[in-house]
Amino acid sequence: MTSADGAPRYAVAGLEAHVADLFRAGGLDAEKAAVVAQVLVEADLMGHTTHGLQLAAPYLRALDDGSMTADGEPEVVTDRGATVVWGGRRLPGTWLTVRAVDLAIERAASHGVACVVVRDSHHIACLAVYLRRAAERGCMVMVASSDPSVVSVAPYGGTRPTFTPNPLGVGYPTDGDPVLIDVSASITTNGMVDRAEREGRRLPGKWLLDASGHASDDPAVVRTDPPGSLLPIGGMDYGHKGFGLALMIEAMTQGLAGFGRAEPPRGWGASVFVQVMDPALFAGADAFARETGWMARACRASPTVPGVDAVRMPGDRALARRRRALAEGVALYPGIIEALRPFAERAGLAPPTPIVGAAAGPSA
Repeated sequence: MTSADGAPRYAVAGLEAHVADLFRAGGLDAEKAAVVAQVLVEADLMGHTTHGLQLAAPYLRALDDGSMTADGEPEVVTDRGATVVWGGRRLPGTWLTVRAVDLAIERAASHGVACVVVRDSHHIACLAVYLRRAAERGCMVMVASSDPSVVSVAPYGGTRPTFTPNPLGVGYPTDGDPVLIDVSASITTNGMVDRAEREGRRLPGKWLLDASGHASDDPAVVRTDPPGSLLPIGGMDYGHKGFGLALMIEAMTQGLAGFGRAEPPRGWGASVFVQVMDPALFAGADAFARETGWMARACRASPTVPGVDAVRMPGDRALARRRRALAEGVALYPGIIEALRPFAERAGLAPPTPIVGAAAGPSA
């Protein structure tokens, strides 16, 4: 079976199993490998192609060179019941974040609100995956991430890259589909800029700032000496909005962790903030879903501007893509299977075979 653009589709269960086998061969235990594979494949199901299996090969290289830790558990820095800080020890960030979300859900059932902050983690991939995990269990969740070792966004009014795109995700249940908000403090992401540069194309808009302070759509400006940067949300006119959001996320992910840019850089990774709120311990789960469901319906019922067929709530398109991929198979972005091929050959694993016809199977 192929997608509309002719790309082959892969059964979800088989793809997850193959990626998990690659990470087991790379040194992860079975549980960690399965979680990493599930998170990366799930991101592709939802259409987040720069933060899904596109990251599998870089993660496997990180296991090879030791910049991702394969074994062990996070260090418990503090645990005060409703607030927990972990030292991530450069363990797989996807696995750490799943663990953090699950722990926060468990603690929120007792405290109403629970936060887990993870410092010195490896990269955490796609935030939307963690949002669905919590929202479909009846909780409201916030996940934010920054990378203390990377600078690619300049403060509003400045030209020197100082922080990362700093994604922020919020997910919550309604009386229908959950709402999944996945944004960043910058207009675009490092992954999108890198992909555009590799493919020799310009960005759809002037989302970057060159080293002289001029807006640009050329991804090459981030590689100059001195480098350019990604513009914050709001761009040249209203970038103070994205700047403020980025500062908030830096404080939540690094300030609360007590570890970040003030320390020597440690390499590609993440500082992570997870907060879960259990509506049952506020005005009640049914009341929460009634209010959030009303708002979702009101937004979808809004008359639209010219050229827009219907208002979509955040997460609608991702969930629709996920349902189709589970039924028909997932179409991967070009080059992903090829990038994984050397790791499969080294491990003696056959690459996944595209499906023909039948249902693709479930994903966790």
